[in-house]
Amino acid sequence: MNLFKALATISIMTIFSRILGFIRDMLIARYFGAGMTTDAFFVAFKLPNLLRRIFAEGAFSQAFVPILAEYKKQHSKKDIHNFISYVSGMLILILTIIIILGILTSPWVVYITAPGFLNYTDKFKLTCSMLRITFPYILLISLSALVSAILTTWNYFSVPSLTPAFLNISIIFFTLFFTSYFNPPIIALAWAVTLGGVLQLVYQLPSLKKIDMLVLPRFNISNAGVCRVIRVMGPAIIGVSISQISLMINTIFASFLVSGSVSWIYYADRLMEFPSGVLGVSLGTILLSSLSKTISVGYFKESSYLIDWGLRLCFILALPSSIALGLLSKPLITVLFQYRQFTSFDTKMTQNALIAYAIGLMGLILVKVLAPAFYSYQNIKTPVKIAILTLILTQFMNLVFICPFKHAGLALSIGLAAYFNAILLYWQLRKQKMYIPQPGWSIFIIKIVVAVMIMTVAITGLMWLMPEWDSGVILIRVLRLIGIILAGASSYLGTLAFLGFRINSFTHKFFDI
Repeated sequence: MNLFKALATISIMTIFSRILGFIRDMLIARYFGAGMTTDAFFVAFKLPNLLRRIFAEGAFSQAFVPILAEYKKQHSKKDIHNFISYVSGMLILILTIIIILGILTSPWVVYITAPGFLNYTDKFKLTCSMLRITFPYILLISLSALVSAILTTWNYFSVPSLTPAFLNISIIFFTLFFTSYFNPPIIALAWAVTLGGVLQLVYQLPSLKKIDMLVLPRFNISNAGVCRVIRVMGPAIIGVSISQISLMINTIFASFLVSGSVSWIYYADRLMEFPSGVLGVSLGTILLSSLSKTISVGYFKESSYLIDWGLRLCFILALPSSIALGLLSKPLITVLFQYRQFTSFDTKMTQNALIAYAIGLMGLILVKVLAPAFYSYQNIKTPVKIAILTLILTQFMNLVFICPFKHAGLALSIGLAAYFNAILLYWQLRKQKMYIPQPGWSIFIIKIVVAVMIMTVAITGLMWLMPEWDSGVILIRVLRLIGIILAGASSYLGTLAFLGFRINSFTHKFFDI
């Protein structure tokens, strides 16, 4: 299978979804700005999202995908059907209980996760109301993640990578056409989240039927495969929860800062998530699936090649993205968000957070590339221990940075801790002989650094020639921004080509997996 082609497919679909995400956030910024109601929505949306990452894309996928890959290679279709049926039944039961408890105890949940909101009664009540609406999203998106994991194991990458777009479509549609039917209007966005979860699940079901893996959920906790998933999920939940707890603690810190802090962090995070999602998530998805398959048949040398391939692509794509994101932070925020309710002050505050995120972007993407190696070996304990140390370091840095840098200090802590996480993961991969670097890394890094320097000069020079970014109509702003991005990308890729990089170096067809 040509993994570069698969990566390109996922990346293109992800880019489309992220563009819709930018349109979504532009509309939210335009209609609601950055203030009390948006803070309430982002907290109500973030909590189900955190649980989604724990039970769906996080611990569940890490436990489920390697075992499913093993079933695909070594078991009959009937056994695979039973395995999927029982796992989905287990997931529905556990998450239904969590949803009911979450809805009943929503004031306590908000009190724990955003205690600063207690100082603002209306803000607190609005957050509780929207949280009750968004909580069912956890079940819907978790089942969607289950279907995505099955499809990627069968080398169907395009449908799962396009699935997130439906959440953005739902929020865009409700923002444009339904806000006037709710009081306050922002409650429409909470309903859009839940409907988006329904659309994401339903969209993938025909593809699941196409590969003959669409089965009804059943409950049988004694099934051997289900027991293995539960055993692996235990430590995996701890590991994923640690990173999500870190984000939750950041929300707690931000809730005590001035109104708008939660929103500024959110908008900066959305911009950071574009390269992180396109590169990190795409690479992580492919590597987890491909490594699980190679290891299930004992091709350990090939798995080391896969990790090396992923790391080289990470450096080629993530390093320039990190630099460009910092350089273009003000134009990006001004062009995308600074309209009507979103002021120039909001732009400045969001820019501070985005620059802090840009510093740590490389570390965040490296973690997404390195961690799947451990999960594919069904080694969850090592990344869990590293995650615990990372959590401790993150909170220490929060205490150090929050006073001088306010909300931006919270973003900076996450990024710097990600480098610590990535370094320890890399060290353990080498120590446990899961990864042996291929020759040529030194000259490889030097060439990338030279290309990044040329790109930096090109972007900086063009920005100096540009007028103020808040001048002109939106179309002119967007075209100017696109022009600088294309010029920066062309200078970077052109320099790489001049230095001898060729795309066919990364299109190696790995054995049929």
